Amino acid sequence: MSSCVNFWVGLDVHKDSVTAAVFRNRDPEPMRVDRLPYDLHKIRRYFQRLQAEGNVQACYEASGAGYVLQRSLAEWDVECHLAAPSLIPRRPGEHRKTDRRDAIKIGRDFRDDRLVLINVPTEDDERIRDLVRCRETFQREIIKSRHYILKFMRRRGFIYRDGDHWTLRHLNWIRQVLAPGTLADEDHIVLSEYLALLEYKLQRRDELDGRIEAFALMPRYKPVVDRICCFRGFKAQAAMVIATELGDLRRFENPRQLMAYVGLVPSEDSSGDRRRLGAITKAGNARVRHILIQAAWQYRRRPAVGAPLRRRQSGQDPNVIRHAWKCQHRLYTLFHRLAIKKPTPVAATAAARELVGFLWAILRDIDVSKLREVPAAA
Repeated sequence: MSSCVNFWVGLDVHKDSVTAAVFRNRDPEPMRVDRLPYDLHKIRRYFQRLQAEGNVQACYEASGAGYVLQRSLAEWDVECHLAAPSLIPRRPGEHRKTDRRDAIKIGRDFRDDRLVLINVPTEDDERIRDLVRCRETFQREIIKSRHYILKFMRRRGFIYRDGDHWTLRHLNWIRQVLAPGTLADEDHIVLSEYLALLEYKLQRRDELDGRIEAFALMPRYKPVVDRICCFRGFKAQAAMVIATELGDLRRFENPRQLMAYVGLVPSEDSSGDRRRLGAITKAGNARVRHILIQAAWQYRRRPAVGAPLRRRQSGQDPNVIRHAWKCQHRLYTLFHRLAIKKPTPVAATAAARELVGFLWAILRDIDVSKLREVPAAA
């Protein structure tokens, strides 16, 4: 009996409870809907009872719950997938939402193959990805602290006009303002604390940079990072964002799929003979999109290979280097052709979209699963 019965389980997962809707084979309605406490021991017993009667597959929506339940189910020999939340089909006229309804919908759509499933990273990959994201958090905090200092000094009439902000000369000027007798005691305390907070964040970010650069040398990431760093606009930190966020690029059949995944394709509102393209969708992975657009600004400059880029390209695959050189020419031409008639941020976004195609071309042949098997000393 167990060989011919298939159970499809839709899960609605919260921190304190899990609602499970169980579909038997192709039945139109669930066989049962149960609300369980988020207790892995009780959830395991629940699925063991189902496994005794047939084959079991489960799915739940990717959320802040993470991958703990999915990995636990995999350990219990239950095939479990996660669905992309933004791509779950929804009826426009449906305005009722409950845990029971959500579990039933997930289970039915999963069985009928109407869900877009996401790639689940390994535990090690997830830990390193969170470390890279932590570094990005500190970078945002550094920008906030710089704003605190500039706005406070402007309110007190101190405006730097001798060059760019946050150069060594600018920092020395701020320290001169902190000299005794320049500020009132209260203002001196405020500016000193703001500056100390900025220096703390910079110190923590620099330490994270060192850790990330060390992880970039691991066999799992080194081939990917080395190839990305052959391109203008990428150093180890930026390359690690792409490596940890995108994972195995072989899952994208063509570069257009990857462009859509990072939200760099234009939205569209066309009907009949009218075709109207709008702003980029900004769907998918915002972190990768940000890195790509920041890198695309580097292609405003004429194609060249400076000393830092030459060091990064040293010893790398000549085919990858040729791609990187071709990329410089193509994106430089594209950037300036668009900048003539459109705002430069639009040109940078278009260049970032083209950059995705070049990165896909040089990374699509890397089997990440085999890299994980390479010993660390290799």
